[in-house]
Amino acid sequence: MNADIVILCGGVGSRLTPLISDRPKPMADINGKPFLDLVINYYRSFGAWRFILCTGHMSDFIENYYKANTQDVEIVLSKENTPLGTAGGVKNAAKMIKSEPFFVINGDSFCKVDVSDFYAFHRRMSPSVSMAVTEVKDAHSYGSVIIDTSQRITGFMEKSEVSEKAYINAGIYLFNNTDVLNLIPSETKYSLEYDFFPKIAGSGAFYGYITNAPLFDIGTPERYERALRELKEIHLQMTQLRIKKF
Repeated sequence: MNADIVILCGGVGSRLTPLISDRPKPMADINGKPFLDLVINYYRSFGAWRFILCTGHMSDFIENYYKANTQDVEIVLSKENTPLGTAGGVKNAAKMIKSEPFFVINGDSFCKVDVSDFYAFHRRMSPSVSMAVTEVKDAHSYGSVIIDTSQRITGFMEKSEVSEKAYINAGIYLFNNTDVLNLIPSETKYSLEYDFFPKIAGSGAFYGYITNAPLFDIGTPERYERALRELKEIHLQMTQLRIKKF
């Protein structure tokens, strides 16, 4: 699979600070390895080899780690001098993206989606953007994604409006090309979740790929503790890295 993987790693993660004050959130320890290693190695298992890390808070920690712990992938850093939000971070990395389509994924969440099947879905539907969504029994702490019978995303519901089973954003996206990033203002703090996706919802060019894979995120101490427990059951190949280019 020859697709760049853009990973959003720039958030501060203030709610998790009491547990990981010495490192950025994507580098939180999961069974002896950074959470980000788990994410990278999962996509490697589908043939991905080029990763663009959108960094901000404690960027040097991430850079120093991947210089010392290398793998058979290309790691490219896209640094934010000021916080740009999730959409702004992708926009900032646009000139580094070489593939069409390309993935954008959250660096603080993991969903064991069938990446090859998601990629095939996106190529078949050919929307501007696809989002992986997973169903949960109680979506009140996430908010939900509204999908029509053709799997087009038509809108979103806020956390306060959701209290039952619904589809939620799994934090994995496919963008057809960088042209769609022209909708994102440059050098401005802008969110995928709250600004960009609501803007394109209902356009007919935004599709939802449905998976039943569980979502793990480490945004709060409680969710981090759950990830520590349950990700032990996911057997991923964690090999030593040899970077082709930094």
